[in-house]
Amino acid sequence: MDFKDYLNEQLKDPEFKQEFENETTKLESAVALTEIRKKSGLSQRQLAETANVPQSTIARIERGDNTSIDTLTKLANALGKKLTISFS
Repeated sequence: MDFKDYLNEQLKDPEFKQEFENETTKLESAVALTEIRKKSGLSQRQLAETANVPQSTIARIERGDNTSIDTLTKLANALGKKLTISFS
């Protein structure tokens, strides 16, 4: 059995599927923040200083740890962006 087949089998379990989707969403947020920060030419430290949050907060978010909407809003504002949240 290859990984794709294994994953599809596991996704039939509602509890597994929910956790998988939760983690995927956090990782998508991490990738989005990392990409926009780098496109803006900022280091984690520079963004943290601009947003008035600890640099460790940026590192935590970028590795996929959970964070608050308040923190994401601060980061978006510091990057000159608008935080948009959608349910799809």
